Amino acid sequence: MRKIIYLLTTIPAIGSLVIINRVEPYVFGMPFVLFWTILWICLTSIFLIIANMLDPANKGGAE
Repeated sequence: MRKIIYLLTTIPAIGSLVIINRVEPYVFGMPFVLFWTILWICLTSIFLIIANMLDPANKGGAE
């Protein structure tokens, strides 16, 4: 599972080189490059929450 999460974190870097280097199309009124950046900020937060929940060091509750 961790390898998948690590792999997902490389998508923004790879995509920024090939896919998002343009202004159009506009998404929600934003240029595509801005949309892509905001999207990955949100997705990175979600991935970090998932990684934190899966981390065995965080299990066991407060003692």
